[in-house]
Amino acid sequence: MMAVTDEHLMEGPPLIRPSSVDHPLHDTIVEACRSVYDPEIPVNIYDLGLIYTIDIGDEGDVQLIMTLTAPGCPVAGEMPGWLADAVEPLAGVKSVNVELTWDPPWGMEMMSDEARLELGFM
Repeated sequence: MMAVTDEHLMEGPPLIRPSSVDHPLHDTIVEACRSVYDPEIPVNIYDLGLIYTIDIGDEGDVQLIMTLTAPGCPVAGEMPGWLADAVEPLAGVKSVNVELTWDPPWGMEMMSDEARLELGFM
């Protein structure tokens, strides 16, 4: 019987594209994301784990990939616009594009410890 190693688990591209965490605008954009709330849950969308990727280009073009807690979310059509409106005015941001994805689907394990605590899961 062959043993499964971590190497075999890491085949293929990651499910979630990595963020530009080393970019000087990253922390400022994260704070802007934290200003957007799901109206049904008293926690911001960043700590809920709904922001999958913050990709910041050299010219200040920002690509955000996000999901929602469920495909039938009543604000599905509006929340990407709320996020763009929160990030676009930031100094150094030239443009914002928000992409909505369902892959991978959101799960409660994606929430930050702060979100879990706020919602009584810790």
